[in-house]
Amino acid sequence: MPTYEYRCKTCQHTFEQFQSITAKPVRRCPECGKGVERLIGTGAGIIFRGSGFYCTDYRSDSYREKAKGDKAPAAGDAGGGSKSGGDGARETPPAPAPAAKGAEKKSRKDAKGKE
Repeated sequence: MPTYEYRCKTCQHTFEQFQSITAKPVRRCPECGKGVERLIGTGAGIIFRGSGFYCTDYRSDSYREKAKGDKAPAAGDAGGGSKSGGDGARETPPAPAPAAKGAEKKSRKDAKGKE
């Protein structure tokens, strides 16, 4: 059951009322007896606890078996490769071999001379 917040239009008295969603809203201020308005509240945060709230909680048994099969080769892979534990698709390519020092100096001179 939600808690509704009300404010008196005359005396500005603000109060909360714990009532059912189907219950009729409060019409009179408990302080002065004049009319009240229901305020729009932000509500309370919802906390989901337990299983059943994530898309992976309701996966079929066949999906789970296939996922286990996919994970097994990656876990048993003792070869070099990536340390990320992924499927190998995201491995970084090897770094290019460094160029010869003479070629690097020559290309710098060419670049300076062309400017």
